[in-house]
Amino acid sequence: MYKYLLLPGLVGGLLAGCGDKVKEVASTGPRKPVPEESTGIESYMSEGGKIKGKLTAPYMLRYQRADTPYAEFPRSLHVDFYKDSVPGSGAPVPGNNAAMPGSSVKHDTTIVVESQMDARYGKYFQGLNKVFLRDSVVVKNILKGDTVYCKELWWDQQTQKFYTDKPVQIYTKDKILFGNGMDADQNFRWYTIHELKGSVLTSQSGMPK
Repeated sequence: MYKYLLLPGLVGGLLAGCGDKVKEVASTGPRKPVPEESTGIESYMSEGGKIKGKLTAPYMLRYQRADTPYAEFPRSLHVDFYKDSVPGSGAPVPGNNAAMPGSSVKHDTTIVVESQMDARYGKYFQGLNKVFLRDSVVVKNILKGDTVYCKELWWDQQTQKFYTDKPVQIYTKDKILFGNGMDADQNFRWYTIHELKGSVLTSQSGMPK
């Protein structure tokens, strides 16, 4: 397994483990940086000795030698955001924590997925600690059932928030909200719509009344 640091925005960084295919892709232009190509991305985010989330993606291009280093996920990415670790029965947390130098993550905790994020495309800007997401972006709070759908979304790792100025649709248990622009925490526990356009009440089946 090829290991390196990726997305170091969450207090101490994010370690990515890739599959067995890592190579440089030939440049098609005379002055373009040559990216590293990786498959089977599996990354864990930690903060204060706790696992906070897991990123997976089938394919990644990493432009480390560019003027502004960035990583690109052109074939989708998925993130599980975990609820704060709670005492468990001794089952190990996901991932090989021994591969994380200086990690103090304990193995006697139970991991609960609180929210999930999916997008068909993502681009991580290393210097900004931000990820740009586009194309069928979906964020869902598993515990509450609230889900947001949008075309574009930014994920700020330092503030642990999502934001966009594009149209959004938010599905809750009893209504659908339509608006432009949104701020939300990355676990989607709360959200603020900048410009509410309207709402539709729904039945228990999720269909409009």
